[in-house]
Amino acid sequence: MMKTIRFTSKSIFIVLFSLLIVSCNGKKGEKNDTASDEQSQPDNVDGDNPTSSKLPLDRLNLPEGFKIDTYAEGIEGARSMALGSDGTLFVGTRNENKVYALKDTDGDFKVDDVYTIAEDLEQPNGVAFKDGALYVAAVSKLYKYSNIEGSLSSPPTPELIYDDYPTEFHHGWKYIAFGPDDKLYVPVGAPCNICDRTDEDERFGTITRMDADGNNREIVAHGVRNTVGFTWHPDTDELWFTDNNRDMMGDDLPPGELNRLAEVGQHFGYPFCHAGTIPDPEFGSQHPCSDFVPPVQPLGPHVAALGVKFDTGNMFPSSYKGHAFLAEHGSWNRSKKIGYRITLVKLNGNEAVSYEPFIDGWLDDESQEAFGRPVDLLFMEDGSLLISDDEGNAIYRVTYGG
Repeated sequence: MMKTIRFTSKSIFIVLFSLLIVSCNGKKGEKNDTASDEQSQPDNVDGDNPTSSKLPLDRLNLPEGFKIDTYAEGIEGARSMALGSDGTLFVGTRNENKVYALKDTDGDFKVDDVYTIAEDLEQPNGVAFKDGALYVAAVSKLYKYSNIEGSLSSPPTPELIYDDYPTEFHHGWKYIAFGPDDKLYVPVGAPCNICDRTDEDERFGTITRMDADGNNREIVAHGVRNTVGFTWHPDTDELWFTDNNRDMMGDDLPPGELNRLAEVGQHFGYPFCHAGTIPDPEFGSQHPCSDFVPPVQPLGPHVAALGVKFDTGNMFPSSYKGHAFLAEHGSWNRSKKIGYRITLVKLNGNEAVSYEPFIDGWLDDESQEAFGRPVDLLFMEDGSLLISDDEGNAIYRVTYGG
């Protein structure tokens, strides 16, 4: 005889409640498992260099032990960088006429918030930070945004520091930075491919400096065609800068330059002599190359070296300490493209002993297509290296893990 099972209302309630708990726990477990899988298997995994970037970072070649990922993406035209005292990364642009502020709010080395500080300036390539204020150079003008990190979402009306630098757009975009002397350094590029217009304005083809309020301006270096990157040696406080030499002398002439300013007023050759040894075909007869300061290191022809920084952090191996990293933006009119990489100039004192690639792969040599063009470099407090890219619209972060 089949035994009849009777359910009381109390027992039915207990069964249904138990099933509800099991069901909820099961869903919660599924959600956690999915999240775990997403974190451990990001997009574009490349062996020991996992990355969640939409850019093909697996094409980049780095020395053993180094990794690269994106710190920020979608930063249109990202060029010069400056770091605020509260960790805000300020980024200038050239053709986009914008200045950005980037914040990593949770400390995971990924930008969470992007603010537009300005969007109607003329080629605001240059940005610098000092005493809580952001300085922005826009061709002939310099602006100051006071207490900027406290008002990112509603930037203050900037103070105009000066508006009397040359207005020419040819090489008019500027890289700016404060030196160890608390002076603001501002270059003035030559307003042409090759010319001598110093009789019109002695500041053409120079690097100048001034107080933070725009006073006491002076020229510190002459004969500089167009520097878009400079820094100071960590031991000597001497100014080191890149320079882009003239075009239209063929694929292989002249080389670019990495220079060192040993004393105020030195002349580095433009427009008379290039890279210390090559007389200009138009102006070279006016002065011998021996009249000018040669570069510490001649660079590849038309590589367009921009940013330069010395490694002063504690993350990279000691063999990189005190050597110069360069961002080579890449050639624009060479029959076979060159540059599009980060290079390393190793030094013995003030003399270069080697010049070699550190990161390359942004340029595909076979197709001659590039997905990135490095512009500026910045070492973070933790020793990692940031690289801006105005072609890939990104900021990269390079780390070393041993």
